[in-house]
Amino acid sequence: MTWDPVITINLVLCVVILGLGIWAYVKKKGDVPLYIGIAFGLFAVSHIITLLGLAAGLTAFLITIRLIAYLLVVFALCKILLKK
Repeated sequence: MTWDPVITINLVLCVVILGLGIWAYVKKKGDVPLYIGIAFGLFAVSHIITLLGLAAGLTAFLITIRLIAYLLVVFALCKILLKK
C-alpha cells in the first residue's frame, strides 16, 4: 500500500461530497445532488484502488470508472441547465 497525501486528501474530499450529495437528496428530494454524490463516490473508489497499489493492474477499469463519474457530473449539470 502506497501512502500519497494528495490521493488521500482527494479520497477524503470525495467521501465528504458523496455524503453531502446523499444528504441533499434526502433533504430536498432532488436527483442532481445524488448524481453528483455518486460520481464522487466513484472517484473515491478509484482513489482507494490507487492507494492500495492496485492501479497498475486495473488501468482500464480505473479509466472506465472515472469516465462514468465525469459523464455523471456532466449529466447532472446539463439537467440543471436544461431545467425549465
